Amino acid sequence: MTATTQDAPRRRAVPRSGGGGWAAGLQRYGIVGVLVAVAVVAAIVSPSFGTVDNAANIVTAACFIGLITIGQSFVLITGGIDLSVGSMIGLGTVLAALAAPAGWLAALLVPIAAGIGLGLINGLLVGKARMAPFIITLSALLAVNGIAVALASSSIVIERGFFTSIANGSVLGLPNLVWILLIAFVAAAVVLNRTPFGSRMFALGGNEEAARMMGVNVTRVKIQVYTISGGLAGLAGALLASRLSSGVASLGSTYELKSIAAAVIGGVLLTGGVGTMLGALSGVLLIAMIDNLINQMGSLNAYFQDLFTGVFLVLAMIVQTLLSRRRDH
Repeated sequence: MTATTQDAPRRRAVPRSGGGGWAAGLQRYGIVGVLVAVAVVAAIVSPSFGTVDNAANIVTAACFIGLITIGQSFVLITGGIDLSVGSMIGLGTVLAALAAPAGWLAALLVPIAAGIGLGLINGLLVGKARMAPFIITLSALLAVNGIAVALASSSIVIERGFFTSIANGSVLGLPNLVWILLIAFVAAAVVLNRTPFGSRMFALGGNEEAARMMGVNVTRVKIQVYTISGGLAGLAGALLASRLSSGVASLGSTYELKSIAAAVIGGVLLTGGVGTMLGALSGVLLIAMIDNLINQMGSLNAYFQDLFTGVFLVLAMIVQTLLSRRRDH
């Protein structure tokens, strides 16, 4: 098999900054321009929006959705979807609260281990059993939420200590959550663009049968991306528990939808094969900025947050569809 044949699925799947023309470039980096434009307009509308402290608040608030958006993007790039991450965050906060008396390490690792276990089950059912990702992860959402409520029907308070300082402390003047989010996205970008695993994800999302003929272990890749997604959701739950000093089963509700919205707004195609971590991060920050601006204005109801997110999502889908058609011609 020649190198040209092996590279074909990825070339078809990944937006190209050069050969793909302006449409591919806009699809890849357009969201960054939108993010900058919204930030400028927001700073004009609300002078307090443009302060350094507020910028740190926005990134801090974006950390939890940001972490699960990384995993969600990996899954979407392969052509799947993970609806279980929101309920896993809720379960993660509960498990962290229950494990906290045993020490900060247990409070951090138990939710991550649970998330990895959930992701592994999802991956096995989607990859090996070849069941529909939507149905499997929707079922997992309901099951995990039920487990979380059974473990804690009410809030569990975590005593302040080293564990709670993880999400509330700072290093070199920046909140720890900002560092965690940035490091996570940089690591994810390296994995996606500089490793064979990233190439396999793009190949799988571009054309599953072609990827299989190339020698890609499709089942293994699917298991891996769902496991990563679950592990990141568990980490997000642990950090949220650390931030709020409590575990609540309902925390993380609708986060799965926001992670999908952030990824799609950032240029990750629901049909698979296309996506960047820069775009996904921009989508996460855009949603966080809108939420922050609405909270600062005070005159708008909080429900407008979901309204604006929905509008951006629809616009992103329309633009992506048009650009994809342009690239294909």
